Amino acid sequence: MTNMKKSVKKIGPFIPILLLLTVPVTSAFSPENMTAKPNANTFGEEEWYTLFAPQYSKMTYLINCYKEVVHIWESTYIPGHSAYLLENGNLLRTAELLNPVFLSGGLGGGIQEIDWNNTLVWDFTYSSNTYALHHDIHSLPNGNILMIAWEVKNFSEAVAAGRNPNLVSPLFGLWPDHIIEVQPSSRTSGDIVWEWHVWDHLIQDYDPSMANYGVVGDHPELIDINYAPATGIGSDWLHTNSIDYNEELDQIILSIHNFNEIWVIDHSTTTEEAASHTGGRSGKGGDLLYRWGNPRTYRKGTMEDQKLFGQHDARWIDPGCPGEGNILIFNNGYGRPGIKYSSIDEIAPPIDNDGHYYSGTNEAYGPEEQTWMYTAKNPTDFYAYMISGAQRLTNGNTMICDGKKGIFFEVTHEKDTVWEYFNPYPTPLLNSVFKIESYPSYYSGLAKVTEQPRNPEKPSGPTNGAKGVQYNFTTRTTDPQEGDVYYLFDWGDNTNSGWIGPYRSGEMVNASHSWSRRGSFSIKVKAMDMYGHHSGWSDPLPVVMPCSYNGIIQPFLQRLFERFPAAFPFLRQLVGH
Repeated sequence: MTNMKKSVKKIGPFIPILLLLTVPVTSAFSPENMTAKPNANTFGEEEWYTLFAPQYSKMTYLINCYKEVVHIWESTYIPGHSAYLLENGNLLRTAELLNPVFLSGGLGGGIQEIDWNNTLVWDFTYSSNTYALHHDIHSLPNGNILMIAWEVKNFSEAVAAGRNPNLVSPLFGLWPDHIIEVQPSSRTSGDIVWEWHVWDHLIQDYDPSMANYGVVGDHPELIDINYAPATGIGSDWLHTNSIDYNEELDQIILSIHNFNEIWVIDHSTTTEEAASHTGGRSGKGGDLLYRWGNPRTYRKGTMEDQKLFGQHDARWIDPGCPGEGNILIFNNGYGRPGIKYSSIDEIAPPIDNDGHYYSGTNEAYGPEEQTWMYTAKNPTDFYAYMISGAQRLTNGNTMICDGKKGIFFEVTHEKDTVWEYFNPYPTPLLNSVFKIESYPSYYSGLAKVTEQPRNPEKPSGPTNGAKGVQYNFTTRTTDPQEGDVYYLFDWGDNTNSGWIGPYRSGEMVNASHSWSRRGSFSIKVKAMDMYGHHSGWSDPLPVVMPCSYNGIIQPFLQRLFERFPAAFPFLRQLVGH
């Protein structure tokens, strides 16, 4: 929590909640109003939180739907590029490590797991002069992590696999992608328990002397090693930029930027089966089960049939969200014919009950049209030519990250914007974000943010007294995260103390009050943590103010009690001294 306080001090534009907590509130303030925060949107009735790691910052931020920073993690590296909040509340974050070979966008090389108190739990490196992690990762239900990586194939290896020599850099060779599944084994290491390589699933019609020679159009399950993107013959041939996992199907989806398409592969295979064309639930080994976005890559269409253009962040819509099971894609629009604009594309893949994808004879994989698409009302107003992402929320809205501009916004199914946030970190002019992840407040990883303080103890203090006299009362509570706590005393006479604090978790707090009229009153207290989460009310303390001993009697009693500090206990209790 100390780290949190130090970090929050750096956040100039985003400390209004802290200022509110430390400014005394007048007696007319209603305690319940503390929960009313305007201009916020929710997952239905649930609040949500958004995690993001700015590209040029070593910090990762968690904000709530009121645009307040509620937590910050600090790394020793800038991201490379994604970050996620695990179910245990730890941050899983990519790290960009220097690598003189892989000089391309999206370079990573490292993965770090950092706990809530900024303690480094896991520090994994997969980077050398022949391989390196890049772009994205995905945490599996079993705790393992899927990772995207390049591997180097030199000029001779590429040509021996049927690559046209004119499409290979003699100096840098070719960098096909592969996927590894890593099981953490110690603080700085992990075991690769499964892997899949593009290099095992190639076809080409350039060199008939090669074993992988064939008719490209007859084998959409294979990857044409000579398909060259319009961007040229760079070594980063595929530039896979996102990975997602479907637990029900046990399948992986990849976004292949330079092919302008998405791929689905079988994860139920063994590593040996993943290198072959048989095995797994699909029976197809590591061959592509489905692809969509650009049928030209497997000779089943023309430019007019292309749907995706430099896309990012292909993901299945999560269970419980409208459209669940469909695929959502941030279609950047880079290279799209005509005007420049981006779109969010939702598609319903052609899949049967057994998880098998199908297409018509001699036809490209469907669908022919998107199920839903978002564009700006004036399409050219929304154009993010690089990075970026989109996520379907449980309320049916879609959260969008315009990565280059550092703008996050939520749109309804009818395409109306209902929430927007501008990222100011590390500076407003250097604020790009690869993509974001939003989590509902009931997500287990947010327990440290959403768990409220325990109800304060019943207030202690005099139960009888006189009007016009100040009396002291004490209470305390604890915060599950040992964070600072604020208190609000309700004096039972339509006034309250205002939020006072902060106090350390478990620290005794004192507050004083005088009543202006006679009567019976109930004092109760509630607590609030640094994130604005309230406890319930304490048990009430009944207080009776039966009389006034102002004037002549009060000074006399005061002198009497001071002269004989241990005497007159009944009288002291009666007058509330």
